[in-house]
Amino acid sequence: MFEAQEFDLVISDVIMPGFDGVELSKRFRKSHPDTPVLFMSGYSDDTMAHHGLTVDQYELLTKPFSTTNLLRKVREVLAVQAN
Repeated sequence: MFEAQEFDLVISDVIMPGFDGVELSKRFRKSHPDTPVLFMSGYSDDTMAHHGLTVDQYELLTKPFSTTNLLRKVREVLAVQAN
């Protein structure tokens, strides 16, 4: 599914209809283990933990967010990846 593509960053919502972002990232990382994943969510920490997401495992941007905050977080995640 993703094998032939190169990605700098994956941005996904945590909770989506029929398929959650954590499962998406697990499948994606099988072929791209070094590509960072940035999740976004407006749900509580408890709800996200129910979906298998803890703050120490993934980068998270809390909704609602501004474009400035999105850009800041993307730069931060990519900078960590570059080091």
